[in-house]
Amino acid sequence: MSEGVVRTYDENTVIIFDTTLRDGEQSPGATLTSAEKLEIARQLARLGVDVIEAGFPAASPDDLKAVQRIAREVGTADGPIICGLARSVENDILTCWEGVKDAKKPRIHTFLGVSPQHLEYQMGITQEQALERIRKAVTLAKSLCDDVEFSPMDAGRADMDFLIKVCALAVECGATTLNIPDTVGYVTPSEWYETIATLIAETPGAGKGSGIIWSVHCHNDLGMATANTLAGIQAGARQVEVTINGVGERAGNTSLEEVVMAIHTRQSAYAVRTNIDTRQIMKTSRLVSNYMGMPVQPNKAVVGANAFAHESGIHQDGVLKHASTFEIMTPESVGLSQSRLVLGKHSGRHALKVRLQELGFTVDDNQLKQVFERFKALADAKKVVTDADLEALITEETTKPQEFFKLLDIQVTCGTMGMPTATVRLASADGETFVHAAVGVGPVDAAYRAIDAVVKAPNVLLEYSVHSVTEGIDALGEVTVRISPPDSEKSFGGYGADGDIIVASVKAYIAALNRMLAVRGHGDVAPEGDAATVGVKTQ
Repeated sequence: MSEGVVRTYDENTVIIFDTTLRDGEQSPGATLTSAEKLEIARQLARLGVDVIEAGFPAASPDDLKAVQRIAREVGTADGPIICGLARSVENDILTCWEGVKDAKKPRIHTFLGVSPQHLEYQMGITQEQALERIRKAVTLAKSLCDDVEFSPMDAGRADMDFLIKVCALAVECGATTLNIPDTVGYVTPSEWYETIATLIAETPGAGKGSGIIWSVHCHNDLGMATANTLAGIQAGARQVEVTINGVGERAGNTSLEEVVMAIHTRQSAYAVRTNIDTRQIMKTSRLVSNYMGMPVQPNKAVVGANAFAHESGIHQDGVLKHASTFEIMTPESVGLSQSRLVLGKHSGRHALKVRLQELGFTVDDNQLKQVFERFKALADAKKVVTDADLEALITEETTKPQEFFKLLDIQVTCGTMGMPTATVRLASADGETFVHAAVGVGPVDAAYRAIDAVVKAPNVLLEYSVHSVTEGIDALGEVTVRISPPDSEKSFGGYGADGDIIVASVKAYIAALNRMLAVRGHGDVAPEGDAATVGVKTQ
């Protein structure tokens, strides 16, 4: 499933280890279904990542199944290494192996906390006891899998002499990659450079020429994750652990796109390369954002909406004269198009398919039919259809969850003269149709209340976000929502795009409900009765 990515390695290649599906999914509200994880994994393979950390197999049966499916379908001979995470516990390691063993290139990644804080407060063990756990864990992992990675968790606050002992022991027991995590985002770039350089120089059996890969895994609690990761590369690390859009625990992980584009743009500073197809970055970013229900902040480096936007008159003047005056990388290098007018209402199906292919989207005939119908409707509604519009349409079509319910029609009444009212007509998976009307504090609230009366899946709306895909009064609007069952800490995201922001809001909410129903079981629908109060089943 690597789709033509050719990976080459030498001492100047930095291995990109993507942990979006493991550490990234630990972001609050970023729960993914197995099908969504598989689709992201396929896109990561197209992006050219070298290692996909597909999950934490021992965390849940669903996580194990997701890792197994990725191992079988994405872990091909010409694809990336498929890795699973395991604590330094026998059952975790055995379960991890069950998850990744069907990949052509499997890896077991095991870890143990080594800082004074983790040893004393979290585990209540001594350094000697920690070393014994590491010995048993790495030895077991090596007996199952040739490719073993070990991480001394919270290395950024660990004692250096003990850290060297830990790394030397892991190598002695068979670890092939030593990953050094700044688990709480504590260190500064200069400190991290010194840490990595010292470990490489002083760890027995793991110096230059030993064949051991040194890796860094940095968190962004103080906003230094990317800077620390690049410092690690300069100190000799040749694997970096990253996530798309920088998602992850607390303030997130090192952002893949930032590290890769820093290396790509500043060759003179880093003198290394990656196997990443940078033209796939934007598509991957949007896929992860939509599936996780986590919008990318507009001023996010590389992939934010404003990353290549210029408002200042001085900036606009410079860019119009020569892009290099204010742009150090081109939009095209990360998969953005400069085209403004793409297609119009007179364009045909073939032209649409060709343009989607140019944008990096492969669609089958059924998907093309759905997208084409929506494209024609949009082209009739606005004068120009841009690449951003097309990407929003195709993203919505290809990221739909299993549809327990889908929107057929919606009508709203709102304003200063009366109570906001919404009437929705929904279809269930078995073909039944339900109509319901409800009153709310606004049109979106009224629509959501009407949907709730039909679907009957109690939830709490955690987040509701709206933004415009393109400029202008006829802009296509995108909505992302995040909901959570009242009795669970899990949350589910939904995404919708439409020229009518109320319609986009409803699509996003139904997508989130469908994801929740897929995990928690099909919800009940309302009984027959008065359309204004309960819900009417129609044929």
